[in-house]
Amino acid sequence: MGTVNACVKRGYITVASLIAILSALLLAITLFTHGYFHEDEQIENVLPELQVMYATSLITILLVTTGLYGVCKRKKWMLICYIVGMTLCSMLLGVLGIHGATGRPKVIQDIKAHYLGVIPFSNASKEDIDGINDLQTDLQCCGMYQGYQDWGYNISEACLCVEDAVHPCVAAPRNSSLFENAKTDDPIMIYKEPCITYLADHILYALDVLLGVILGTLSLWVLSVVLCVVTLCQMNRKEDTPTVVYSPEAKAGNYSILLDDSELT
Repeated sequence: MGTVNACVKRGYITVASLIAILSALLLAITLFTHGYFHEDEQIENVLPELQVMYATSLITILLVTTGLYGVCKRKKWMLICYIVGMTLCSMLLGVLGIHGATGRPKVIQDIKAHYLGVIPFSNASKEDIDGINDLQTDLQCCGMYQGYQDWGYNISEACLCVEDAVHPCVAAPRNSSLFENAKTDDPIMIYKEPCITYLADHILYALDVLLGVILGTLSLWVLSVVLCVVTLCQMNRKEDTPTVVYSPEAKAGNYSILLDDSELT
């Protein structure tokens, strides 16, 4: 069995240990998320994603443990298991990344179609109205497509501008519900822009961050597989042992005395 280069071995151990730490962090986040939604009615909606996160983190931790033990104890079959397992996981992660990158436009279309279906807001359900109000407060916007006009007469109070608003505001129409209890003639400022543009930008940003995390994780997994393959190849390499040849002339005491010509005369 050949000798493994120290730099290659240390590099593999470092990368594999980093993968193990990230996998343990993913498992902790999954457990926290599962506990957070445990008694929520939305647990059925996020349960498939949680199961994928559980499987990914646990399988990765198991493979990394196998690979680290194999490189430390010079077990070739463990390194082979790590290479095969991480290669399959990398292929699956790559497919998910490609699917996510190509599906970005469809996600935005589905979001727009969903909110287009709740207009006019007078016919929307309470859950949809509550969600839209949360968006208006968080994104500092009003309405979804045509601004405050989407609300008609009953403009939501979530459209009211705050003092440190970063998005443009406009005076609300005086024939709206906001002036029913007004005690002064001062204008009431509401957000001017609709929410759909800001919402689409936030979703695209979140998808880009997710794709970046997937790409970084995939690069780390591929690097660990390459280092593991190099390690396995070096372990399979035969060391060149010099051949020992016996010579009868190499006897103890078989030496010649070197003298000068002057000493011989």
